[in-house]
Amino acid sequence: MMGIFHDLENYGHEQVVFFHDKESGLKAIIGIHSTVLGPALGGCRMWNYADEAAAVRDVLRLSRGMTYKAAVAGLNLGGGKAVIIGDARTQKTDEMMAAFARAVESVGGRYITAEDVGMSVKDIDLVRQYTSHAVGGSNEGGSGDPSVMTAFGVFQGMKAALKHAGLGERLEGVKVAVQGVGNVGYHLCSYLSAAGAKLIITDIYPKSVERIVQEFGAEVVAPDEIYAVDCDVFAPCALGAILNNRTIPQLKCKVVAGSANNQLETDANGFALQAKGITYAPDYAINAGGLINVAAELDGYNAELVHLKVSRIYQTIEDILQRSTKEGILPHQAADALAEQRLDEVRNSTNAPKSFQNPSRQNADRTKKLVIAR
Repeated sequence: MMGIFHDLENYGHEQVVFFHDKESGLKAIIGIHSTVLGPALGGCRMWNYADEAAAVRDVLRLSRGMTYKAAVAGLNLGGGKAVIIGDARTQKTDEMMAAFARAVESVGGRYITAEDVGMSVKDIDLVRQYTSHAVGGSNEGGSGDPSVMTAFGVFQGMKAALKHAGLGERLEGVKVAVQGVGNVGYHLCSYLSAAGAKLIITDIYPKSVERIVQEFGAEVVAPDEIYAVDCDVFAPCALGAILNNRTIPQLKCKVVAGSANNQLETDANGFALQAKGITYAPDYAINAGGLINVAAELDGYNAELVHLKVSRIYQTIEDILQRSTKEGILPHQAADALAEQRLDEVRNSTNAPKSFQNPSRQNADRTKKLVIAR
């Protein structure tokens, strides 16, 4: 227990909640990192973690990333995340989703859930039957699958990163190595192919690979070979911590720009990218399109307005990379500085964001704590 509280202090979390439902087999953790800007919004990830400690680490890292993502995107939302321990392909049931929804409801609006790895729009539709604190469904008022807008934001940010790297922003003939061609990766490949890019892809699921090959004529490499591909852009669109001491020395790209969360295993890996002359588009800034999409439900979903907001990720990445160069800091440090600047402005202001005035979302200053509940 002391280890968990130590992690809470290091990551700066307000609350972490553990849930267990014996009947459905649910084992879930909700991490609420910050509610300074508003209620903590973030997807739920269902993954077959190696152990419970790995699940805790994941929810802590991901929820903190959501705080920074919302801040950089200019949203009046805090950062949160949920994880369900289990194999989404073999263990997920309607009963488990209902139990998870009850867990979300019990937090009283401090956390709003959405889909992430291992979850689908259909799952969110079910969750919304038991709690109003869920977005991204297809039923009334829902914005649907956020992966299209996540991919569109990455596409925009990639162009800004290419321009910063001195390659121009045109993608015709540009070689892009995409790691992971699930929902987001598929849509990113669609945008890239339409723009004339040459695709090199990999994924652990053969059917996903086959789809991309058939539709976009992509070249395929084995999962472990994707890092060493001679390309212009490496686009990580799978799980995090893939930029590390083992993989970075293999990279032959000029830009890293992808949708995966927490791409840097450690902050020191940012220096390694810089030493190789690689332009890095910070993950939570470039992949904010999905968050912008689902967050729009809270004010009444408007597809045209969402598209406009997500297209501004180009400007966000451009601003971050320019700040990085001007101040002599790493791109992810420039992104952090931008997020922390906005958080500090709100902390020091007497006027909280309007979205936080809802009575069900008022406990921003609650003492940091760990709650263990059913």
